[in-house]
Amino acid sequence: MDPNVFDDVLRTVRAFVRDEVVPAEDEIERTDAIPERLRATAAAMGLFGFALPEEHGGLGLSMTEDVRLAMELGHTVPAFRSMFGTNNGIAGQVIVKHGTEEQQQRWLPRLAAGEAIASFALTEDGAGSDPSSVRTKAVRDGDHYVLSGAKRFITNAPHADVLVVFARTGEDAHGGISVFLVETGLDGVRVGPPNAKMGQAGAHTAEVFFDDVRVPASALVGGQEGTGFRAAMSSLTRGRLHIAAICAGLAGRIVEESVRFAAEAEQGGQPIGRFQLVQALLAESQAEYYAGRSMVLEAAREYDSGADTRLAPSCAKLFCSEMVSRVADRAVQVHGGSGYMRGVPVERFYRDSRVFRIYEGTSEIQKLIIAKQLLRQFA
Repeated sequence: MDPNVFDDVLRTVRAFVRDEVVPAEDEIERTDAIPERLRATAAAMGLFGFALPEEHGGLGLSMTEDVRLAMELGHTVPAFRSMFGTNNGIAGQVIVKHGTEEQQQRWLPRLAAGEAIASFALTEDGAGSDPSSVRTKAVRDGDHYVLSGAKRFITNAPHADVLVVFARTGEDAHGGISVFLVETGLDGVRVGPPNAKMGQAGAHTAEVFFDDVRVPASALVGGQEGTGFRAAMSSLTRGRLHIAAICAGLAGRIVEESVRFAAEAEQGGQPIGRFQLVQALLAESQAEYYAGRSMVLEAAREYDSGADTRLAPSCAKLFCSEMVSRVADRAVQVHGGSGYMRGVPVERFYRDSRVFRIYEGTSEIQKLIIAKQLLRQFA
C-alpha cells in the first residue's frame, strides 16, 4: 500500500479505537458482545479484510503494515480485534495461500467486506498446538467427502459462515491431513454454545461437531489431499506475528493506565508515582513494552523480505505473549486493591492477556520451534 495512504488508514483506525471502542469497553464486558455500531464501522473501514488481497476487496497490507495496524488494535479489548481476526488471519490466509481460484473468488470478497465470517477449525481434544494428532476424518465418497469428528475452542464459530476444517484423509502424520471449506449450514454441522471463558468477553469460542457431513469435493482446499499440515503451519506463522503485535499494543495501553494511576492516586499525601518501588514497576513494564514493540517490527521486516518467516515470528510470539502478562501483573500491583476490582481496566486486561500464551501455539511449542530452527541452522 502507498505509504501515505497507509498512514491515513493508521490515523483513522487509531482515532476510531480511542474515541469509540475504548469508551465501549465496559459495555462489551457487560454484554459479552461487540456493539453492532462498532462492527458496522469496522466493516466500512475495511478491517475485516486488511490482510486479504486487494484484488479480492481487501487492503492487502504487508506484514510490516499488518503489525503496525495490530498494535493500534491492541490498544483496546482483544475481543474487538478477534471479531475480524480470523477473516484476516489463520482462516482467511489458508484460502489466500492455498485455495483454488474458484474458492478465492467465492469467499475472499465476502470475508473482506465483513459479509461472511470464517473460522479456523484445527484444535481438537488431544490435538492442539501439534496438528499431526488430528483425528477428525474425511472419507471420499464419489464426488463428496464425508466428515466426522469434533473441534474445540474454535474462535468465532458461533458466528461463522464457513469453517476451515482440518481433517485426516490418510494415515501419514503430516501428509495425511487435508483442509476443507465447510459451510456451517450443511446438514450434520453443529456448533455448540459459546464457551464461558476467564476473559476476553465479546470474543466467542465454541465446540463444533461434524456428524457424517457431506461436503462436495470442490470444498477441498487447493483441490489436493495432504496439504493441510503445510497450510496450517504457514497460516499460523503469520498469525503468531500478528498476535505478538496485538500483545505489544495491549502492553502499551496497560503501561498508560499504570502511569496515569501512579500520577493521580495518593498515599500519605503524595502521588504513589513518587515512590521508587512503584517507579521500578513502571520502568520494567515500559522497557519490556519497548523491547516487544521493537522485536515485532524487526520480525515483520524480515518476514516481508523473506529472510526469516519462521524463527522470528515464534520468538516474537513467545516474548510478547509472556511480556504482556508480566506487564498486566505489574499494573495490578501498581493499582493495589483497586487493581483487583471488576470495572478497572487493568483487572480486565490481566484476565484478557492470559490466553495469548496459549492460543496459536503455546509458549512451550514456540520454544520447541525456536530450538529446532536453531539446531537445524547449525547443522
